[in-house]
Amino acid sequence: MPTHDELARFLREYQKLTESEQDAFLNALKQMVADLRADRRLHPSLRIKRVQGHVGVYELTWAANGRATFQYGDEVTSGEAHIIWRRIGTHDILKEP
Repeated sequence: MPTHDELARFLREYQKLTESEQDAFLNALKQMVADLRADRRLHPSLRIKRVQGHVGVYELTWAANGRATFQYGDEVTSGEAHIIWRRIGTHDILKEP
């Protein structure tokens, strides 16, 4: 299972999401974790792509206007991806991912 950390800003923004938005993110996260655990390409429905102008930062689309940004960190457990969650919210977070 991949390891993870969250920036304080991510945690504050996550708490501001509605319960249904949190559920939508968690469902997308389950798919992402399953793909990483199985060492397969991330499912296209997650629409993960690089954030332009920000080296090493990626966005995950979890709803029509739901985005979360992350970066890969150094492995904590050998052979497992380490995700650092940066921001979560609407498309507007991409201005400062």
